[in-house]
Amino acid sequence: MADILKNLQPVDVFKYFEKLTQIPRGSGNEKEVSDYLVSFAKEHNLEYVQDSALNVVIRKKGTPGFENSPAVVLQGHMDMVCEKNKDIEHDFTKDPIKLRVIDDMIYATDTTLGADNGIAVAMGLAILASDKYQHPPIELLVTTSEETGMDGAMALEPKNIKGRILINIDSEEEGTLLVSCAGGRTARTTIPAVWEATDANLVPYIVKIRGLKGGHSGMEIDKERGNSNKLMGRILMYILSEVEFRLSSLNGGSKHNAIPRESDAVILVRADDRALVEKKISECEKMFKTELRKQDPDVRVEFEALPDRPQEMLSKESTINVVNYLYLLINGVTSMSMDIKGLVESSLNLGVITTSKDSIEFISSIRSSVKSLKNELTNRIIVTAKLNGGSVVTESDYPEWEYNPGSKIRTVFEDVYEKMYKKKPHITAIHAGLECGLFAEKFDKLDVISFGPNLYDVHTPNEHMSISSVQRMWEYLLEVLKNIK
Repeated sequence: MADILKNLQPVDVFKYFEKLTQIPRGSGNEKEVSDYLVSFAKEHNLEYVQDSALNVVIRKKGTPGFENSPAVVLQGHMDMVCEKNKDIEHDFTKDPIKLRVIDDMIYATDTTLGADNGIAVAMGLAILASDKYQHPPIELLVTTSEETGMDGAMALEPKNIKGRILINIDSEEEGTLLVSCAGGRTARTTIPAVWEATDANLVPYIVKIRGLKGGHSGMEIDKERGNSNKLMGRILMYILSEVEFRLSSLNGGSKHNAIPRESDAVILVRADDRALVEKKISECEKMFKTELRKQDPDVRVEFEALPDRPQEMLSKESTINVVNYLYLLINGVTSMSMDIKGLVESSLNLGVITTSKDSIEFISSIRSSVKSLKNELTNRIIVTAKLNGGSVVTESDYPEWEYNPGSKIRTVFEDVYEKMYKKKPHITAIHAGLECGLFAEKFDKLDVISFGPNLYDVHTPNEHMSISSVQRMWEYLLEVLKNIK
């Protein structure tokens, strides 16, 4: 190990963080790091469990005076997102992360750092390895494949966790305490494609939406940015209200949990309708530029007649079904929280549209911090699809973490923060998924909170972590543990 971080404070934490950066631990490639955690437990004569999903639980008794305090679960995930700059050779299955320290920040070198969520694991190991910190009975829970679907948390057996206070260390903003998160579900709608030979009298046009910012469908959904797929639906319906046309293809977006930035449609129109179609498309662009002048000022709608005519086009009924579904599908923020000011409670994002031989597929990401509202959004998609000859399947379902007004651990975190920093912490929630939702559903009467140090540009090669923030949040955690009795 290069010992790049050996002189940084807190020494105990950064020693283990640096060790973790030397172990390949991309999602799905966690056997080595899981085994390392087991070897750590054996070295320190600690009780442990390694399950079939490679989750690891390590237990340590409470220190003198805290033997009978309620057990606390410290939790993080062992996997990291593996991203690198295009011109860099780095094999995440075997190469260690190359660390750099610049002023108050720790960076990798042209790759992701893995502070998300290596810093949680490092803090947990530092507590387990030492006898100089006061704490109640500790269970360090380190899960697998959080970044690709929370598979480890889903597979975790309730019998392996005894504590009913869980501190998740997977937040990325110092002084912010997360107390709720959204649950989610992916809905795939397919509308059957009935193809016909293209009419030789029809003129093909391609319509493109470009220039949108996009963003994460949870974190940026409240910014009212344009969704290229939904904007395309408006264009197509605007044309269809006066002009009959046929669709030949419809494609947009690349990830269900990202607000789509680009969408393309190929339509076929009668030669006599060309001028009217071009006029209506231009009018749509003007409308979008007005509506999105603040959040997406660079939006543009491009169109041109194609030199080559597609061989097939959708039937009249299929075209109408697809346009109707796309136009009617609910999208964006659908409700706001009444418990936490400014928090999106429920939303839907139509992230991807693809055209295939058999169907047009629409993939939507559903989020809500209230289970019944998540189900309501799902039902609205199903009804809209059925009305237009389509069907829906759902997948990647994970539960919400609902706000608990009677949380005792939140009170401890608040009181300790005020005493240490002479100000109140920011109590909030996120409109995205955390493992906390799964744990809250899986373990009866679990009291949960999430916090962490300042991390920046996570999931990118520019990911970096504040050294001083780690020290402050480490001292904060130790003080919190002393106040749990």
